[in-house]
Amino acid sequence: MTGSSVVPQRTYPHGGLSRHPNLPAGERLRVLLVEDDEGDAFLVGELLAETQSAIDLLVATSLNQARQQIAGVDCVLLDLGLPDAEGLDGLRQVLAMSTGAAVCVLTGRQDERLGVDAVAEGAQDYLVKGQVDGVLLSRALRYAVERKRADENARRLREVELRQAESARLERGLLPQPLMDTDQVEVHTFYRPGRHAALIGGDFYDVVQTTPNRVDLIVGDVCGHGVDEAALGVELRVAWRALVLARVPDDEVLPALEQVLMSERRLREIFATVATVRLDLAANRATFRLAGHPPPLLLSGGRVAPVQVPGGLLLGVRPRPPIAFDLAFDTEDWSLLLYTDGLIEGRVGEGPDRLDVPGLGGLVADPRTRGVPLAELPGWLVSRAEELNGGPLADDVAMLLVSRGGGR
Repeated sequence: MTGSSVVPQRTYPHGGLSRHPNLPAGERLRVLLVEDDEGDAFLVGELLAETQSAIDLLVATSLNQARQQIAGVDCVLLDLGLPDAEGLDGLRQVLAMSTGAAVCVLTGRQDERLGVDAVAEGAQDYLVKGQVDGVLLSRALRYAVERKRADENARRLREVELRQAESARLERGLLPQPLMDTDQVEVHTFYRPGRHAALIGGDFYDVVQTTPNRVDLIVGDVCGHGVDEAALGVELRVAWRALVLARVPDDEVLPALEQVLMSERRLREIFATVATVRLDLAANRATFRLAGHPPPLLLSGGRVAPVQVPGGLLLGVRPRPPIAFDLAFDTEDWSLLLYTDGLIEGRVGEGPDRLDVPGLGGLVADPRTRGVPLAELPGWLVSRAEELNGGPLADDVAMLLVSRGGGR
């Protein structure tokens, strides 16, 4: 052979090859026999041929040849005594190169213990040369393939369960219980992850009461939709709660939160938007601060309008304290709706138009909302936004609805 190191794929003339051409691909097996003894290889082929086993048998005489033929095979039938690998070392090399294929090992009559050790190393089964017939060999190969598939399915299921458990832990961090005991206001929360591979995104919210007449609220959104962004959202929420409970001055809370974001983010491009509200229940007033976040909506006196809060800069872009905006409520019956932009970025109809803040205000002002209890209003708004979008919203949605008196 000149120059080329490629070994042509060698098919054995027996073993069921081409005997069942009409069988669906899923019912045929491709088996790679790694055996340097021509007599033993011939015997395996004859055993499979006599049972008309629907097995396509390929033969390699060394691990080097097997490496070039292993792609697409369902099972490797491996002799543990090869010229370029001996015993369990050869098995380990085959297992490393055949992550999707089952492996059965062939042992001599005096090496049955080696077969047991091979199964402990990761082989699906072992066969003793001279002690199998065609039916047993064919059955063992098929069982090995099914066992490998079952192992793979169990592994994937375990990975899914671990991811779900991780997501559940993150969700508990993202969706805390409001820390408040006042009956002067009610708080209704809503959270729905987007359709991004069922991963929780970086949206977060929290509610903390520090005195009988002071309640603080936050809604935020870390850009992105993966576990890293969700974890960062949890960190920001926990940091905000700690700062509020520590009675850090209001103007210093968001700058401190920005420091946490900039130190913990994995990329410099990661940013967050935040809306905070401090309620003074005794004075019936609220103080708002926005950092690149859409403004809250005020429901009062039968009207709906965005609170005219200065927008402020995104957290993590160019540090600058947000501007505080004070609002005195005209009545004891009002609600504030805080939300993330996933709610307003859905499309309206077939064109490029988005729902945006005015569109959300229109949904909240819809006469039909009068019949919707306040506790159900966030979910109702998401349903209406999805109707307009023509399907599920692409981004995560978090909402806080805080209400006093009749709430509208």
